[in-house]
Amino acid sequence: MCKKLFLLLTLCFAALHISAQQIEYKTFVYTNDELANAISKLNDERDTSRGYLGDIFSATTNSMKGLASGYVTSFFDLGVNAIGALVTKRSRMKKEWEEAIKKENVYQTAINSVSELSDFYDDTSFDGAMDPKGMRFDGIGCLRMEGNDTMFYISCHINRDKLYRIINHSKFELVLDTLILSPKHSNLPNNTELHIPYSFEERKNFALKMDITITSSWMNEIVQLQKNQELGTFTINIPVDEKLLDANGFLRYVRHEGETSKYHVMGECFIVPRSYMGYRDEKDNFKDCWGTGEYKLTVNIKESCDVTDQYRANWKADYKRRKEMAKKNHEMGIVEQSWQVISNQKWDEITQSWVITTLKAPASYMSKDLIDKLGLE
Repeated sequence: MCKKLFLLLTLCFAALHISAQQIEYKTFVYTNDELANAISKLNDERDTSRGYLGDIFSATTNSMKGLASGYVTSFFDLGVNAIGALVTKRSRMKKEWEEAIKKENVYQTAINSVSELSDFYDDTSFDGAMDPKGMRFDGIGCLRMEGNDTMFYISCHINRDKLYRIINHSKFELVLDTLILSPKHSNLPNNTELHIPYSFEERKNFALKMDITITSSWMNEIVQLQKNQELGTFTINIPVDEKLLDANGFLRYVRHEGETSKYHVMGECFIVPRSYMGYRDEKDNFKDCWGTGEYKLTVNIKESCDVTDQYRANWKADYKRRKEMAKKNHEMGIVEQSWQVISNQKWDEITQSWVITTLKAPASYMSKDLIDKLGLE
């Protein structure tokens, strides 16, 4: 009876541990057919002699439809941050503790589009590679949930107050519209073996940094390939003040229409160059044409914090507690291992957005149930 009870408790503990270590992000690339009309209107105001372009800008096609099929990739992450250092390293206890805490206080992850994202513009152009006609890309969002609860959400759209930069400089800027963030529900402390919850008594100065980079490859009219060129990077830094959190420990922010965002998005990006694709008309005359623009997306998320003076002063007791927890985990067979990351990319016809899903879990627990969460076969 005792053995059965111990086994049950072991399995329950393992299940809780693994559940806590599953990390899933969904990244959204928004599109908006009305954006092209806004750019067209601004262009007409700047140069009335080109007003006829308004009709062309407002014309939309179904070039995005039929792209529901997704792309899938997976890889192993062998750079695991192990608390095992506290058990195996033969160095002074204080140094061991400080090194473990330093690693715990930083969590980083990279989310990449699996393949090129199609159609920055809704139609081809006959005017040139940097023609903004029909631009429909409208921003980027990122979501992390646990069950039905939102643990993290950020949403940025093209800054409508600076559309003139698209007309004048072929560049766009983003503005942060929505933010949901909670230190207690973050990936900190970043510990792969011990389940240590975030505590304001132990941690301070929580901050989120997010870097968004857009790259593209295209062919120009003299048949020169421009491959994986960086078009721009956006950076968002969000320090979290404990006093601004609600009763559930969340920072929630929504930018109201017309107001300046509380959290600045630094950086700018060129619009995606169209790839040259000449064609022959019905009279067999060869003419110049440029495509709808393909691009790739990389999102780097970094969570960081520091330890409180009280926690650092009490390092000896914490070191002992960690040693005991690590020993228990190894006795139960929960040991350090590599992680597997699986990414899936699909076009969502309902929301008119690309959705990139990234799931990270211990490799031995990347089961069919977990993979099914990505909607894969």
